[in-house]
Parts: sequence; structure tokens; C-alpha cells
Amino acid sequence: MWLRIVLVGLLVVVVTAAGLFGYRYFATPTTLTVAAGSIDGEAVRALTAVASRLASNKSPIRLKIIDAGSALEASKQFSTGKVDLAVVRADIGDLSEARTIVLVTHAVALLVAPPGSPIDSIDALKGKTVGVVGGEMNHRVVEALTKEYDLARQKVQFKDLAVPDIQQALKSKQVSALLVVMPLTEKYLAMLRNALQMSPKRKPTLIALESAEAIANEAPAYESFDVPKGTLRGSPPIPGDDLTTLRVPLYLVANKKLDDDVVADLTRTIMDARRELIAEFPLMAQIGAPSTDKDAFIPVHPGAAAFYDGTQQGFFDKYSNALYYGPMAVGAMASLLAALWKFIGTNRTIGSPLDPLYALAGQIREAGSEADLATVEDKLDNILKSELAKYARGDLDAGAAAALSLAAHRLEYLITYRRSKLDGSAAVQ
Repeated sequence: MWLRIVLVGLLVVVVTAAGLFGYRYFATPTTLTVAAGSIDGEAVRALTAVASRLASNKSPIRLKIIDAGSALEASKQFSTGKVDLAVVRADIGDLSEARTIVLVTHAVALLVAPPGSPIDSIDALKGKTVGVVGGEMNHRVVEALTKEYDLARQKVQFKDLAVPDIQQALKSKQVSALLVVMPLTEKYLAMLRNALQMSPKRKPTLIALESAEAIANEAPAYESFDVPKGTLRGSPPIPGDDLTTLRVPLYLVANKKLDDDVVADLTRTIMDARRELIAEFPLMAQIGAPSTDKDAFIPVHPGAAAFYDGTQQGFFDKYSNALYYGPMAVGAMASLLAALWKFIGTNRTIGSPLDPLYALAGQIREAGSEADLATVEDKLDNILKSELAKYARGDLDAGAAAALSLAAHRLEYLITYRRSKLDGSAAVQ
């Protein structure tokens, strides 16, 4: 009996533990850390809005936003494994473990000569200094331009500039032109217009990068792009016609080891939130699907690809094998437990009735009167009645019943023999 109680207790503990584990697994949200950064902080604010939406909708995914200050720092945090996700530029940092989730925007390279400058082409930069807004973050763009146009031989120099230092650098002639890499949103364009101190009479010059296609072929992180006419100013338009230059994509990336289902759910949530947040965050209008081609510069995450391709598995598709084989496994386990239960019960039934019968044999041999033998016979009848009731219920197998019958016959023989001995003794007296 104590073995049965232990088994039942263990079974209850296992089932309860499994239930609690399952509840925690499905009910506890997955929290992902995201690093992002931009000059104006727009990327961080947009992701914070997405994180708030996830929390308010009781999503199984939560986002913890870390303001890295710039795409460069966000890339560093991602490559060192400090965060699960990051908004990064395709040309910055070690992205070997990165897989794209969404295309956030494109940063466009603008080579600008200030108002009144005679510079109107790459060749006119010979011997001049170009201010690189953003500094280290745009060094790879500088390297690509220097290599393609042989700017080192033309003695073109580059000087890192922070946004607040642009006006002073232009005014003091420290730089003759600016290299800016930024999204073409109204907020960023307004910052550039302000830095150049534009007015109806002060007209800056955007310099075309005619070899953009060749640069993109050499450096796959970049793409050739035509800046639309009138992007910087509408009337008179600047540029006066579509202008060829470079652009580089910014992605929200995840570590390639991140669970596919988690990434698919996150992708769906971001794309849904995009529609609702465009009015508040214009940058969200540029969010879209990244390239799902196998030869993409940064491969798409399998979870995101499943969402974009419409191949994301539903509950029954995902757990079909478990639903099919689970009942079979449960049935097999139940059969095993039942067999073990019966085995334990059988052992108890075999040992339990025969031990008292063996004890009765000793009492028969020591019986000194007919009354003692009658007492033994009563005990034997009670034992047989109890065990036969078990046999009728199926709790006693045929082998045990047969052994019980042999033992009973042996005891009856002993009783008869002992009774004859007692009768013989009485007759002699």
C-alpha cells in the first residue's frame, strides 16, 4: 500500500510541475533588448512607441530599448552580444551574426558645397577639405569615395565634424564642402538647411557621385540612388534634376540564433504598429521588408522570412507531431504505470495470504484441544473468504489462487491429522 501511495504522490508532483512549467512558459513574455541611436533620437522614440504598443496589447514579446547614441554604438553593442536586436547601418561594424528583420530606412550620402562656393563636381574638390558630419560612422563612405575617385592623389582631405560645429567650420573656411549621410526625411533635411544657412538667395550645390554604381559593385553594403529633383528645396529646386549618389540601408537586425517564432511575431507586430504610428513618427513610413534573396548582403532572419512569405506556421502546424505522438506516448506511459501498479499489487497478494497460512500450520501442530483446532479452522475460513473475494474482483490472479488452494488443502490435512492424534490420546486415557 505504501508503494501505491508513493507512486500516486510522485505522479501528482510530476503532473503539477509540468503544468506550472507550461503555464510559465506560455504566460511569461519574452523580453528582448534593442540598441538604437540617431542624431535626433527619432529611432529610439519610434522603438519606444512600438515597445509600449507591445506591452499594452499583452504581447508575448517585450522590448527593452537602449539608447546607444548612434548607429555605430548600436552596432558595437550588438556585435559584442550585449543586446538581442539593434538598428544598424549595413556598412558599420561586425554584422556576421546579424539577420535582418525589417528595413528601417535608407541613409543617403549627400556631398554638399555651401552657398557661394564654386565647387560643383568631385574634380573641383582637388586640394580642398571636406567636413564629414558624423565622423567615424561615415569613414567607410569616405574610404569608398577616396578609392573610386583617387581623392588621395588629388590631395582631398577629410575632417570629422559634429552637427553643432558645421556653421563655424564653413564660416571659418576650415572645410570647403560637407559629406552628410542621412535619411531623406523632413526633419533631417531641415537640420541640413539650417546648418547651411539657406535662404532664397543662398543656394548650396549638391555634387553628383556619377560612379555610384561602380562603388556599389565593389562595396555591396551600398546602393546607387537618384535623389529626386527638389529634395533639398522646392523652388527654385535643389537639386535641379535627379542626382545620382549612394545610399546605405538601416536595418533592425536580430542575432541569427534568436528563435524563429519570436522573430516572426515581432516582425508582424512592427509591421502592424507601422500603420498606426506613421502620423507621430514619419520615419515609420520608410519601414518595409528587407531583401529575402539568398545573396542579400545581410541575410533575412528565417522567422522574418516566414512572415513575409506567408509561410509562418500556425499552432496545429507547429505542434502537429506533438499532437499526433503525444497521446500515443501518454497511452504507453499509462499502460506502463498500470502494469507497475498491478505488479506491486500482485506481489502484495502473493505474499500476504500465504504468510498467515504458514503461521496457521504452527498453531495446528501446537493445538492441545478440539477448541484450538476449531479456532484455527475459523481463521482459515476467513482468510479463504477474503482471498476468494479478491479473485472474483480480478485482484488475485490464477497462479496465486492455485497456490492458495494447495496451502489450504495442506492445512486441512494437518487439522485432520492433529484431530486424530488428539482423539487417540483421549481414548488411551
